[in-house]
Amino acid sequence: MLDVISLGNIVDSVVPITRFNRGEANKIFDEVRESGCKIVVKNNTPTCVLLTPEKFREMVDMIEDQCLLAVAENRLKYKRESANSFETVLEKDGLSLADIDAMKDVEIE
Repeated sequence: MLDVISLGNIVDSVVPITRFNRGEANKIFDEVRESGCKIVVKNNTPTCVLLTPEKFREMVDMIEDQCLLAVAENRLKYKRESANSFETVLEKDGLSLADIDAMKDVEIE
């Protein structure tokens, strides 16, 4: 789960762009690996956020989960009595639960 960001964390995670200009990129990237996040500022204005790939994936996963939850809640809110079951939809498309189970072993790149 994403860490709660406190004011202290934000202050510690600010990196002036001048550090990059002085050739400290590798050191900054090491700091990002340790902390998970750095905020780059230029002229005292946040310019970008550096994240580890793991933190980025975690954030994307959380956003996707929230979107799916919103869709599910909306569907439940406007549920119709004539809605089709999952099995009915599969059958209509010529699939079965066994077909879906077989897809679990497929790797997606």
